[in-house]
Amino acid sequence: MSFVNASDARVVVGMSGGVDSAVAALLLKQAGYSVTGLFMKNWEDDDNDEYCSTRQDLIDVASVADIIGIDLDVVNFAAEYKDRVFSAFLREYAAGRTPNPDVLCNAEIKFKAFLDHALAQGAACIATGHYAGVRERDGRFELLRAADGSKDQSYFLHRLTQAQLSRAMFPLSGLKKTEVRRIAREAGLPVHAKKDSTGICFIGERPFREFLNRYLPKTPGDMRTSEGRCVGRHIGLAFYTIGQRKGIGVGGQRGSPEGAWYVAAKDMAKNELIVVQGHDHPLLLRTELEAGDLAWVAGAAPEIREAGAQDAAHFGAKTRYRQSDARCRISALTGDGFALQFEQPQWAVTPGQSAVLYSGEVCLGGGVIR
Repeated sequence: MSFVNASDARVVVGMSGGVDSAVAALLLKQAGYSVTGLFMKNWEDDDNDEYCSTRQDLIDVASVADIIGIDLDVVNFAAEYKDRVFSAFLREYAAGRTPNPDVLCNAEIKFKAFLDHALAQGAACIATGHYAGVRERDGRFELLRAADGSKDQSYFLHRLTQAQLSRAMFPLSGLKKTEVRRIAREAGLPVHAKKDSTGICFIGERPFREFLNRYLPKTPGDMRTSEGRCVGRHIGLAFYTIGQRKGIGVGGQRGSPEGAWYVAAKDMAKNELIVVQGHDHPLLLRTELEAGDLAWVAGAAPEIREAGAQDAAHFGAKTRYRQSDARCRISALTGDGFALQFEQPQWAVTPGQSAVLYSGEVCLGGGVIR
């Protein structure tokens, strides 16, 4: 779990108010590290909103820190978050893509702004409650899957660099979620049964369209089938994502037995939303994708052989978080992008999301789907 000697190492633990970060801090304290907790305030626009949990989260963190017996700092990264994460989030949605702000938040806030702050305060490392692992091998640091496959978060961490990983600790890497809750309960931590947070960090549990409409204008247009037939109106392409079924607003068509409607594509030039019927419609299935804005954990792309060669390297890939690895190969690779070819068709590949590559238990990195 460590790269430094516990007897003289100060570790700052990012604490969110949940059970995972609480147990991460507890385990490090028990292992003999000099532990300080840090609560990050990343969002200010809704401090008095019914969906904002920041106040309660801070209360929970303070209670946990008191029980564990560690100091607690509170730092406001709201300006950095708005500049580095939220502005990119809005740009992507306005362009018709579906971004993953948690990926950017980890790379820009939790392992950059937070890491810089901790190092400036004399810390040797930072730690979080992420379900992932890190190991040093031959002088390089590898990002690993967590033991609990259902909770593994390496997908969200794939943009971390060697410098960031060299200063990162993930105390929960070998634990199942049930074990984490048991440890918290036995230690008397008040968050042992606290419900996991869901959704995007700055949106919380509020209706997504309602939130997005505060920042992006509605630009209605036609909703058409792949054959060009108009079946309704959309409220703005930014408010839909590929593979979406609920909330489209298209009812069943008389004499049409194909089933539910799904968003299949966006025509930005015509401001038209393309919808199809049936979960397995051909427009929802892809055997290839292209991605850009690449980030490799090792600092360089993995070795691949000639695209047409029989021994071309194969990898596992995820095009969304809750997805099993899909066997694929890199069919093209440049400095700013790659193309993946899958052995089996992938459903609802979504521009703006991340395509993340794995070699066994090692997360190699990835890129943003074009």
